[in-house]
Amino acid sequence: MNRIGALLAGDGPVVIPGVYDALSAKLAEEAGFGAVLISGYCLSATRLGEPDFGLLTQTEVIDAAARIVAAVRIPVLVDIDTGYGNEFNVERTVRELVQLGAAGCFLEDQVWPKRCGHMEGKRVVPLDEYLPKLRAALDLRRGTGFHVTARTDARAAVGLDEALARARAFADAGADAVFVEAPQSVNEMTRVRAAVPASVPLVANMVEQGKTPLRPAAELAAAGHPIVVIPVAGVLSAAHALRAVYGAIARDGASGALADRMTGFAELNELLGLTEYYRREADWRR
Repeated sequence: MNRIGALLAGDGPVVIPGVYDALSAKLAEEAGFGAVLISGYCLSATRLGEPDFGLLTQTEVIDAAARIVAAVRIPVLVDIDTGYGNEFNVERTVRELVQLGAAGCFLEDQVWPKRCGHMEGKRVVPLDEYLPKLRAALDLRRGTGFHVTARTDARAAVGLDEALARARAFADAGADAVFVEAPQSVNEMTRVRAAVPASVPLVANMVEQGKTPLRPAAELAAAGHPIVVIPVAGVLSAAHALRAVYGAIARDGASGALADRMTGFAELNELLGLTEYYRREADWRR
């Protein structure tokens, strides 16, 4: 059983926050999450300062994944968009993620360059163009424990019926989990669950101010969506905090007005492992 499958075998939903760098991943791990997802939206926002519009490259995503996997002990899932090309590009991407120790990926069926699943103007490739890419990912990971989630954005692009047909095809192809992006009601989510065999886990994507109704993880799991991804809450909160403190400094010439909203300097150093660095340094110099 792979590491994500082991989490699914436990009690309750598997709630996975979105992260974008080593620090955000460490904070998620400290909070007690069993896994994290490197969110393409978050990575584009923080690494490039750009919207999630297909601007990230495979190299940038792999580089971020390597840093984050090295920083935490919990499983790391990676949003690899459309796989950065055809099935050979997908194969290379998955191989590199397996080699660096990532736990799995999300692979979607949008036309490249893609865009965030809750933005307008999405298009999807024909099913017979996506399935070879999914099979390439599944074949490459065989025997590695790497978890592959197949995602369709067809709901917005061509309608719910096509999204349901693709979800069934993904399950039939052997995807470890199926992700129908941006259903617009509880009823639509119920139809997604009915369309996919009960043995195949479904992903629910909870995006604040997105197209899908926000629901608690326990409710989603009870409705047949045991993997609950909350991809952008972290970066939205970080942006809010940074805007507030930078605004205070610009206004006051000091940060004191927001001192009670900051993590302590010593507290952050402890999270980053400074005490252990001091200990090792002392051992070497004794």
